[in-house]
Formats: sequence, C-alpha cells, structure tokens
Amino acid sequence: MTPQGAQSADLLDRWLAQMAGLRNASPYTLEAYRHDVTGYLRFMATHLGGDLGLQALGDIRTADLRAWMADARSGGLGPRSLGRALSAVKSFYRWLGQAEGVATSAVLAMRAPKAGNRLPRPISPDAARDVIARTELQAAEPWVAARDVAVVTLLYGCGLRISEALGLTRADAPLPEVLRIIGKGGRERLVPVLPVARKAVDDYLRHCPYAQKPEDALFLGLRGGALNPRIVQKTMADVRRQLGLPDSTTPHAMRHSFATHLLAAGGDLRTIQALLGHASLATTQVYTGVDQARLMEVYRAAHPRSGQD
Repeated sequence: MTPQGAQSADLLDRWLAQMAGLRNASPYTLEAYRHDVTGYLRFMATHLGGDLGLQALGDIRTADLRAWMADARSGGLGPRSLGRALSAVKSFYRWLGQAEGVATSAVLAMRAPKAGNRLPRPISPDAARDVIARTELQAAEPWVAARDVAVVTLLYGCGLRISEALGLTRADAPLPEVLRIIGKGGRERLVPVLPVARKAVDDYLRHCPYAQKPEDALFLGLRGGALNPRIVQKTMADVRRQLGLPDSTTPHAMRHSFATHLLAAGGDLRTIQALLGHASLATTQVYTGVDQARLMEVYRAAHPRSGQD
C-alpha cells in the first residue's frame, strides 16, 4: 500500500473512532459506515487511477460521484442502499472538512436517487411460524440451530431489531418477563417477553458449548465471538428461498410482522409504537400499513382537545 493509500485508510479509521467515541454509534452502524465508505474509496482509487490522499479526496467532482453511483447501481445496489451509502460518504466528508480542511462542496451537494415510498412487507402469521420452524433445520450443529431459532423468535416474538437482539449479553439471560431495551437514539423501552421466546433462549444456552461471562454477547458465532448479523441475514435468505417467500423476507421483516400481526389482533397503535421504540407514531403507521383514518383516531384519543381552541 502506498503512503497515500495508507493515509486514506488512516483517515477512515480516525473518522470511525470519532463516531464511536463522540457520537456513540453502535458497532453495527460503524460496520455499515466502514463498508460503504471503503467501497467508495476503492472505486475512486480505480476510477481516478491512483490511491487517494487528501488532495485527491478534495478534488472529487460531480462527474466522479455520478460514475460511482452508476457503478454501484449496475452492481445491483438499490436506490435506498445507495442513498445510505451516499449519506455515509457525506458524513465522512463533513469530518474531512472539519479535521483536514478538505474541500467538500461537490460531495455534500450530491443528491441521492429517489427511492419511492416503499412500504414494509410483513409476512403472514403462518409464514412467520414456518420461518422459525425451517430455521431450525439450517445448521448441522444443534447449538447453532438452537441459537438461530432463538434469534429469529426474538425478532418476531418481541419485535426487536437485529442489532438489539444481538446486543443482548449473557447477563440478560434467563430472559425476564419484561426486557429493557436501549434502541435507536438511546431510547429505552420495556418489551414483554413471551414464554416461547424465553424457552428458545434457554434451549440455546443449554446447547451452547462456550462458557460465557456476564458481559459477553448472549449469541455467539462458531468460534465463540459475538454473532455477526450477516450470519442471521444469510440464514434468513436460505429459509425464504426454501419456503418460496419473497426477497423482502429479511430479519427486519419479522419485526414488521410482529407489529402488523399485533395490530390485526386488536393491539393499540400507541402501545405498538412503545413496543417498537418508535419516536414518531407516523413511523409505526408505515410499519403496520395502517390507514390515515385509523391514525387520526389515535391522535384524537391521545389529544382530546386537539379540535378545540
């Protein structure tokens, strides 16, 4: 690696360290940022014919950015994913401008592609049960199968984000009847834990071959380290192909399904908002596909004086 290449790698490491230290970004967010910005830097190094130092980073023009975005789209990256990647690159450049005086105007002015208003796609209750049952058949090792079932059961049975499920520690188990979760933005919420979810975690722990300290990750990978979310995503991809489910059947779709099925069973939208940890009721509306009339009923119930002076 040339000094310039080493410089860009060092800049990326310094930026991520600041994100972790000052902004308290989660490990999963940092991993996504590293992946997106590394992909951008690699493309630009090839596109421009050399490694990127500070001067080259500041010389990036709109045409270069469009070439990067076109290459990403041709590689199969969707507009939403590309928008997230551009957001990560812009965040990196804001830091470069502040820390190193790098020119940022071209990058910060770049607009993300329009993604449209795609609604979440929950699966049916029967399909959710099939996903959990089929997940148990994916791994040859019994403890790995029990682990994967426990994770997917928490996503669907408790409406957890994958980062929240994998963020649990050994000290959290045996799971209590009500689990305290710290979600996005540091928002804390209490989530009831169904007996089936507690049993799934207990089954996993009985099979797990590794001794764990209280501060260790609850869910472990094959070598005993914290389980990587990509392993869960791959397992879900295998399961949905076997069951003939759409590509939208991801770990996050299990959380969508939790909310939608709870609403269909008569759950209150405000309660579901609290269980999901959403800051806005409108976000919960999107998750559940609830119509505007139902949303306004909730607002009127929560704010009975809203129609008065």
